Amino acid sequence: MANTPKYYIIEASALPEVFLKVSEAKRLLDTGEVSTVNAATKRVDISRSAFYKYRDAILPFQNLMNGRILTFQLLLHDEPGVLSSILALFAQRAANILTINQTIPTNSCAVVVVSAETSGMNVSLEDLLHDLEEMSGVIKAEVLAG
Repeated sequence: MANTPKYYIIEASALPEVFLKVSEAKRLLDTGEVSTVNAATKRVDISRSAFYKYRDAILPFQNLMNGRILTFQLLLHDEPGVLSSILALFAQRAANILTINQTIPTNSCAVVVVSAETSGMNVSLEDLLHDLEEMSGVIKAEVLAG
C-alpha cells in the first residue's frame, strides 16, 4: 500500500522561495494568464524541472478562519453506485456537500468535483482521502482547493 501523504499548514514567509514560485506558476496556469508551463516558469524565474518536482506537493490553503470548504477532485470508474457510495461516505464523515460536478464519462472514467464544508468532520482530511482512495470504483482522489 502506498504511503498516505501528510499535510502541514505553514506560513508562506517560512517557505523556501522555490515553493512560492511554483505556487505562483500554478496560479498563472490555472487562471489562464499563461498557457504553457514554459511560459509560467519563465515568468516566475524557476526551472521547469523545479516546477515538475514540486507541482503536485504544493497546494495553497485559503483562509481557514472562514470555515473549511474544500474542493475534491475524484477520478471514478463509470459504474452504477460509485458516486452514491462516495456521497454516503461524505455523510458518514459529517462533511456537508455543497456542490457536485461531473464530466461525461470517457473511456469508462469520469471526473467528479465535490465541494464540501468540512469543519464538522469527525475524521481528519488525510483519513477522508485515504477512505476515498480505498473505495471500489475510485481511481484517484485529491484536494484541489481549500
